[in-house]
Amino acid sequence: MKPSRSHGRQSVTASLKPRELLKPKPEYVDVWQARVVTLFPDLFPGILGASLTGKALQDGLWQLHTHDLRRFGIGKHRNVDDTPAGGGAGMVMRADVVGPAIEAAQAQAHGRWPILYMSPRGRRFDQAMARDLADCAGVTMLCGRFEGVDERVIEHYGITEVSLGDFVMTGGELAAQAMIDATVRLLPGVLGNAQSMVEESHSNGLLEHPQYTRPATWEGRDIPPVLMSGNHGEIAKWRHEMSVALTKRRRPDLIPDRDDDTQ
Repeated sequence: MKPSRSHGRQSVTASLKPRELLKPKPEYVDVWQARVVTLFPDLFPGILGASLTGKALQDGLWQLHTHDLRRFGIGKHRNVDDTPAGGGAGMVMRADVVGPAIEAAQAQAHGRWPILYMSPRGRRFDQAMARDLADCAGVTMLCGRFEGVDERVIEHYGITEVSLGDFVMTGGELAAQAMIDATVRLLPGVLGNAQSMVEESHSNGLLEHPQYTRPATWEGRDIPPVLMSGNHGEIAKWRHEMSVALTKRRRPDLIPDRDDDTQ
């Protein structure tokens, strides 16, 4: 059996399965936390329990807590939704259910700790927001279902609506996991090579340059000679030029006012 690994005051074994990573654990004010309010807590950690984010979770570099909305449901059947006021299709998540769930999630909040609601009408999530969330003490994410949540909850708690893009999903859990992943990888110690964050797409407002590795020739295609030259100045110049060209071709909205020769 592999020896236990530890980080700070917390110790866990390397054999933990993803769901076991969510078992009750001590609360540390110095560890970044994600608190997810959801009807489907068993969906977590999901992909967050694998690869670098899973290892970082296991090592105590961040913490993940879920808050089951059904526990706050109304009546014998724990109802969480009702018909829309004014009529219409679908159901709406009740304020007197979501509100107490958020209160429970925020009971351990401290410092700068935003509440986000996964919503297709929200602000578009981007790398700048991920960096900002990584600088917070933690984040609470409300995962909607049905037709959404009672607007009074959003107003009362000053919740920020956030979207992955201009499309609609059946629930906010996948969006929450994507946003947490993008944030956690920016936390100190999560990535083995910090330089990779500097060079990747969106880190400087541009898309990342093309990447190559061995073999030098594959299917009649060669690695660009400049990358084999050993001239680091020319390599850096080529990579920047490729980033600018790729961004102009695929995402011109990112550089409408940029001076290509000075960026």
